[in-house]
Amino acid sequence: MYAVIKTGGKQYRVTAGEKIKVEQIPADVGTEISLDQVLMVGAGDTVKIGTPMLSGVTITAKVISQGRHPKINIFKMRRRKHYQKHQGHRQNYTELEIGAFSI
Repeated sequence: MYAVIKTGGKQYRVTAGEKIKVEQIPADVGTEISLDQVLMVGAGDTVKIGTPMLSGVTITAKVISQGRHPKINIFKMRRRKHYQKHQGHRQNYTELEIGAFSI
């Protein structure tokens, strides 16, 4: 069984027991959260598609860790103009372990 969920402005295809990194969710490590924005649920040949969300379907997930992705270096330069700009970015994430589906 799998589902397509929406969190942090992105969509993820998840199955039970899978670990995913999503945009940061304000929750403590070790707590259970419920993801209620479910777009689609599929099991074998049976597929339920929401318009846009499925009502009454929730997915429980456990927060494993909070962290930051590796640094991305941004470098801008205009040749012959003596212009250089250095910038870096590290995006925060929450690692989740997908638990049970309640349909």
